[in-house]
Amino acid sequence: MPSPAAPSRTVPSPAAVLELFKPITWFPPMWAFLCGVVSSGASFEGRWPFLIAGVALTGPLVCATSQAVNDWFDRHVDAINEPARPIPSGRIPGRWGLWIAIVWTALSLVVAALTGPWVFAATTLGLVFAWAYSAPPLRLKVSGVAGPFAVAFSYEGLTWFTGAAVMAGALPGAPVLILAALYSFGAYGIMVLNDFKAVEGDRRLGLKSLPAELGVDSAARIACAVMAAPQVLVVTLLFVAWDRPWHGLAVGVLLAIQFGLMARLLGRPRDLTPWYNATGTTLYVIGMMVSAFAVSSLSGAS
Repeated sequence: MPSPAAPSRTVPSPAAVLELFKPITWFPPMWAFLCGVVSSGASFEGRWPFLIAGVALTGPLVCATSQAVNDWFDRHVDAINEPARPIPSGRIPGRWGLWIAIVWTALSLVVAALTGPWVFAATTLGLVFAWAYSAPPLRLKVSGVAGPFAVAFSYEGLTWFTGAAVMAGALPGAPVLILAALYSFGAYGIMVLNDFKAVEGDRRLGLKSLPAELGVDSAARIACAVMAAPQVLVVTLLFVAWDRPWHGLAVGVLLAIQFGLMARLLGRPRDLTPWYNATGTTLYVIGMMVSAFAVSSLSGAS
């Protein structure tokens, strides 16, 4: 018997478009933006329009755009790994996925331009990375190194820097820049874990993600090491360089718990990655905010 035909649609439903945008993925860049805002040490008074625009840009606009771009150019991989997604399932038909990505890119740029030059520059760079990650000819995601680093930089470092720079009205101080860089580097490990769900499709279509190239076990060990190392440096800086022992103790406790969770993850990384993302990754991002509060007084005093 012939296989059932895909749903026949000419226009995608709002529910399918929202699923394409993956709201659950908006949290990391929005959180990093807020960490940047806090780390600046600047008062929120009179800055609420910027804060609202910044949160909207980092989540429902730029991050949503990156998800649409990725799903369009990954539609052949998703047909293998996750055929129920909106594009391969036909719920977003024809070239609608591409047009949605283009329109959301333009809308993001318009909102960023209305928000200010710092935000417009950061938004433009973030969108460049979003397209370069998924779209030919660069398609950074074919590399197990360049791809995750591009996402980590865009989701964590760039948004942290933007929040701090605009709140302060100037280039952030060294502690803020160091934190943004360290937590951005550590987020590479989080991105590697996210690649575990697509190993089969990546191998069949030649995408050289770390799990596809090295195997899930080796990739998990690398991911854990990359997530832990920057946090060790943050704890050291909080104690030694920035005289914030209580914040350093808090981040150190969060890291110690992560070590225990990592030990369990490494026993069955393919099965336990969703569990670790809900536990260990949550502790990682809590440490980001603790660190942001730690340097806020240093930034405000500078």
